[in-house]
This record gives sequence, C-alpha cells and structure tokens, in this order.
Amino acid sequence: MNFGAVVRQLRRQKGWSLRDLAAKVDVGFTYLSRVENERLNFGDYPSDALIHRLSEALEADEEELLMLAQRAPDRIRNRVFERPEVFAALAECDDKTLDKVMSQIGDHPQRHKPKPA
Repeated sequence: MNFGAVVRQLRRQKGWSLRDLAAKVDVGFTYLSRVENERLNFGDYPSDALIHRLSEALEADEEELLMLAQRAPDRIRNRVFERPEVFAALAECDDKTLDKVMSQIGDHPQRHKPKPA
C-alpha cells in the first residue's frame, strides 16, 4: 500500500471526512486530497512536519508513515551512520538472506521508544 492510500484508510477508519482531518492537521482539504491521491504539485510526499501531524491525529506509527514516504526516520538514519558497514552488507543481501536475518531477530523487532526527558 502506498502513503496516500494508508492515510486515506486511517482517516476512514476514524470516520473522518477530508475536511475533518485537514482541520486537525492544519492544512486545506484540497491539499489533503492531493496527498491521499499522491498528486502533489511539488515533490512526491508532504513534509516531515505534516507527516508528524498526520501520525498524531490518526494515531499512526510515524516511522511507518515516514518510510512509506521514502524517508528514513531519525532513529534509523542515526543507526545507519553508527554502523555503516552493517547496513552496507544488508543492502547487498538478497531477499532469502534478509528473510533468514529477520527470522533470527524476529519478524517484528521491538521498537525502542525514546525515554522521556
């Protein structure tokens, strides 16, 4: 599923109209319609700030929305820079090898939420 379709699905699950969600994330409903239909006038996806507001309003996983928008969340980007050799090796793996790695660590590794300051 693509970014816009996921946003639409989450919005509909809440029973909200485009206008309802647009008001909650402080954008025009026509812009939000373009987001859902992936027909933005500039770029392929909305800004990180809007993705953040959408994730909060829709109670969605912000990292998943960012990745659907082809962006690396800070937590992942930082880890790549800490261990570039590991991620370079992973990038060279075929799907079968990656599936083996995932079976070793579990299909759904625990996400570490930032500790409150």
